[in-house]
Amino acid sequence: MAMINVINPAHGTVVGQVHNASVADCLAAVDAAHGAFPAWRSTSPRQRGEILRKAFELMMQSQEDLARLITQENGKVLSDARAEVGYAAEFFRWFSEEAVRIDGDYRRAPNGNNWLLVMRQPVGVSLLATPWNFPAAMATRKIGPALAAGCTVVLKPAHETPLTALAIGEILNKAGVPDGVVNVVVADPPGPAVEAMLDTGKVRKLSFTGSTRVGSLLLRHAAKHVINCSMELGGNAPLIVFDDADLDVAIEGTMLAKMRNGGAACTAANRLFVHDRVYGEFAERLTQKMATLRLGDGLDPSTTVGPVVSLAQQQRVANLVTTAKSEGANVTCGGTVADDASFGYQPTVLTDVPFTASILNEEVFGPVAPLVRFTDADDIVAHSNSVDHGLVSYIFTRDIGRGMRLAEALDTGMVGLNRGLVSDPAAPFGGTKASGLGREGAHDGLLAFLETKYVAGNW
Repeated sequence: MAMINVINPAHGTVVGQVHNASVADCLAAVDAAHGAFPAWRSTSPRQRGEILRKAFELMMQSQEDLARLITQENGKVLSDARAEVGYAAEFFRWFSEEAVRIDGDYRRAPNGNNWLLVMRQPVGVSLLATPWNFPAAMATRKIGPALAAGCTVVLKPAHETPLTALAIGEILNKAGVPDGVVNVVVADPPGPAVEAMLDTGKVRKLSFTGSTRVGSLLLRHAAKHVINCSMELGGNAPLIVFDDADLDVAIEGTMLAKMRNGGAACTAANRLFVHDRVYGEFAERLTQKMATLRLGDGLDPSTTVGPVVSLAQQQRVANLVTTAKSEGANVTCGGTVADDASFGYQPTVLTDVPFTASILNEEVFGPVAPLVRFTDADDIVAHSNSVDHGLVSYIFTRDIGRGMRLAEALDTGMVGLNRGLVSDPAAPFGGTKASGLGREGAHDGLLAFLETKYVAGNW
């Protein structure tokens, strides 16, 4: 039996093994979901909601165990892992309440002679593919609405962080989810298995969170079968600090937007545009904050930033910084890999980064903050919108009128105005352009797993 080693990024050691699912295993999971779908879709919304509510309660009861599991396979600090479990559980609670709010419509036709009835029905078997950076939250953000809508699912987590997904599967089983409704498969490499599942003709929904490159490939393959797709892809978020910003608020928000999850978040601020009048003070204060962070094992209480997920990612971050330096950037703190066996990279601030620097066109996914100086507000909006991605942007200003004008002008699906955190189960999460299709969370997340059916009535 082929196995996958799960590696602790803090030590480079094996912390567990999971079965490497074959294509046949993955097809069996699709068959199980397909077989369970008729009965599950027929359950009452109240029953589905109660199961999700129970799953929320069980997750919170297991918060510490789940958090330690996340830290061991992902590397993030334990406090971040605890916060992720709480955030992840909230999706089960939110969609337990949304399950009974699947709406429809009934109205008289404009000609007065007929009636129009609109209903919503579950789309069907749903393939959910999740990334390594938030192994709990990205799973529940997809599973919650799918189950609430009456869909059955096959969850394919990232092979770097499969243990959390399997633990969530066990929690759902304990919460009362019937056999076949939730299936978890771990496959490395994932491509052949995912393509085979999409080719069965039984998968009617694909929800993917990951890179734009992989999302584009999946969209092409799903198009062969006209499969309903939701895509939450790359970010490369701009963060804009104006000269009238409250710098205390801006620094705090920047640390949150940049360093949440050690910078390994699709919402991470990767392009920090700071007005010339406050650039020097902002750079100095941010450098001081970043320099206080302690890189290490996420299970160590003194650690404030954990390693990146793999050796390859560590080398990628290091290469981005080296290239930025060759293009004119200065390192005011960090700029080196960890001096131990971990996959760590020291929290880094880059100043005097030119607008042409290649790092501004990359989603860093690491603890590196590149600071760019600007003077003209119109120009900085154009620069912010110049990349292919449009997930989220951040604005710091005391002028709320200007902030709202920029919020409209920035081509992103979400905006943080004097805030460094935008994620909320009650909010529609998603982006524009190459950052994806559709929304997760809020009522929008439920609608993503429902088909609209119209009945033309004459009665």
